[in-house]
Amino acid sequence: MAVVWADNVSYALNELRRHDMPVLLDLSRGASALQVAREIRTERASTLMFAVIDTRRPDLTTEAVLAGVADVFARPLGGRRVANAIDRELAYESRRTVAGGNGSSNGDDLYNHSVAMRDVMALITRAAAMRAGVLIRGEEGTGRQIVARAIHAQRTDDPTGAFVAVNCAAHDAEDLDAELFGRSARASAGNGNGDIARGLERVSRNSRLFESLGGTLYLQSVAEAPTRVQARLAHLLRDREAVLAETGDPVNFDIRPMAGVDSSIDSAVQEGRVREDLYRRLSVIRIDMPPLRNRREDIPALANYFLREVCAALRVPPKTLSRPALSLIAALPWRGNAVELRTLLETVVNGSQGGRGIALEDLLEHVRLDGGSVVFSNGGTLKQARARFEREYISAVLEQHHGRISEAAKTLGIQRTNLYRKMRSLRVNLDRRR
Repeated sequence: MAVVWADNVSYALNELRRHDMPVLLDLSRGASALQVAREIRTERASTLMFAVIDTRRPDLTTEAVLAGVADVFARPLGGRRVANAIDRELAYESRRTVAGGNGSSNGDDLYNHSVAMRDVMALITRAAAMRAGVLIRGEEGTGRQIVARAIHAQRTDDPTGAFVAVNCAAHDAEDLDAELFGRSARASAGNGNGDIARGLERVSRNSRLFESLGGTLYLQSVAEAPTRVQARLAHLLRDREAVLAETGDPVNFDIRPMAGVDSSIDSAVQEGRVREDLYRRLSVIRIDMPPLRNRREDIPALANYFLREVCAALRVPPKTLSRPALSLIAALPWRGNAVELRTLLETVVNGSQGGRGIALEDLLEHVRLDGGSVVFSNGGTLKQARARFEREYISAVLEQHHGRISEAAKTLGIQRTNLYRKMRSLRVNLDRRR
């Protein structure tokens, strides 16, 4: 694609009048870049805008979303990431007008504005350069399979290999064996009780393992796989070779194994529910996924991403989150992580009565007050519940802004002096993490 550089808003608007094109803003210039975004949005409501953010200023991400930026990127900036975002936004419009669109994107975008996710991205780059097993550990909804797909997409050895995902918990013992190895390959070279024999495993052409040749096999809930199936997998991954069930010919089995697991994986190995030999081959590289509550810098952009995706899926005009609504979303604990966030936004959009904006009141109608999606617990008077809410909300906003009082006060919509007074009365401790 051709790129047009503009260092002021007048030149940018003149170029956009001649030929509409996506706009990419550099937010390292701070408020001046945001003013450019607002002026472009005022004159050209349909122009696609994106931004490169300064990870030291998480408040700018929120401001960019509020200014109408469709998506934000962190440095180092990848051309594929930008191109995918442009294609996705263009597809959103067509899905709202063309029957049959489901509004779902490929789901491979990783928001890595937080320090925790930048560490994950470094491990993804390392893992993509190797053919070793990768164990991705995290809570449900933290994006374990998205990370696996990102590693697969970055590989350079065989760009044609497929990404094959198998949920071990979704099958009984016989069905899982047939799913992985094929129905005509049930007769294993093992002796049937989980011990490994010297021969090669049998794999048929209609199996998920054969489908993953030259690519990636992603196993979800591997602890739920029966011991015999685990033994066959460990045997095949050790030998890197199998016998094709249809012909009896040996086949070189070059696959990259990955597994998505939760925090119980170590105890599962100790208790024998996961074979140690399989675990060793799956865990050459370990990636720990941070929960959403530990990467609050990512929440505004992620919420905007989900909101646009939901609106496209429902074929309704794109909606925007108000500042108070976005601040509340950034402050909630999200025990269900990104899945819970997307579900809430889908519920809000489904329940909306029209209009382009989502206000704080729209969210509060669908937020549970029993600890599922809010930051305070049951019990006590209304005054006590409000105090608990304010305490946790202010603490979360301060954490989001790394203890910077001025920026937190702006997000909360109050003066600095009032914020200090609130902090003293609610006994909120200030943690100045830069």
